This record gives sequence, C-alpha cells and structure tokens, in this order.
Amino acid sequence: MMYDERFVTPMRQELTRLGVEELRTAAEVDAALKDAPGTTLVVVNSICGCAARNARPAVAAALQHGVKPDRLTTVFAGQDVEAAARARSYFTGYPPSSPSIGLLKDGRIVFMLERYQIEGRGADEISRDLVEAFDRHCGQTV
Repeated sequence: MMYDERFVTPMRQELTRLGVEELRTAAEVDAALKDAPGTTLVVVNSICGCAARNARPAVAAALQHGVKPDRLTTVFAGQDVEAAARARSYFTGYPPSSPSIGLLKDGRIVFMLERYQIEGRGADEISRDLVEAFDRHCGQTV
C-alpha cells in the first residue's frame, strides 16, 4: 500500500536529518553499496508503527556513539519498492523484512537486525545491538 508522501515525509526525515543518505532507486542503491569499501549502514525504513517507531530512534541514538559506519544509508519499504528490493539483495541469507537494519563491510553483510529482532523492543535495546555491531565491525573512532 502506498501512503501519501505528506504522511511518509516525517518518517523519512527522522533519518535524513541525521545525515543518513536516502536511496530512492535501485541504481542509487547499487552506486552506494556495490563493492563499497569500508562499512555501510542500511536502514530499511517502514511505516510499521509497531517496529519502525523504535527502529528510527534507535539508529539516532546509536549514531551518537564514537564508533560508527563510514556511510549511512536508508531505503523506504513500501514506498521506494525497487530501491528496497535492491538493498535487500545485499542482505545475503536474510529474508525480506521491514523495518530492518543491515551493516555491510566491503559490500558484504556482517550484521543484521531483522524485524523480529526489532519488534517489541525499546529503542535503547536496539541501539545497544547497533553499538555493539559498530564496535565489532567499524573500528573507527569519530
């Protein structure tokens, strides 16, 4: 179901105002992710109130940590369908889910939070998982 952009825009802005790059086409996803050196966070954003409402604030909190990915990206499931499908194609071994958050290193998935690991949890818990992944895979103090 496609929602009116006026409804979706605030959800997009929760991430883009943090400096997360929004990828709206499959070509943009490939340009950002294919063989990308270093670490890239990919947030599959969603309208889902039960899980996404905690995923977005969790990402915001995790990005306050001193160690973070080299690149921050997002796609919006259910809105930018081709971009979301292409981003998910980089999540080898994981079924599509939204919201979800993947961390790629040198173009390969090294950490994944699927919807079932987000839903029903608070933003602080999700943020802790992200920070642990950043510490393990990013290793760059900013």
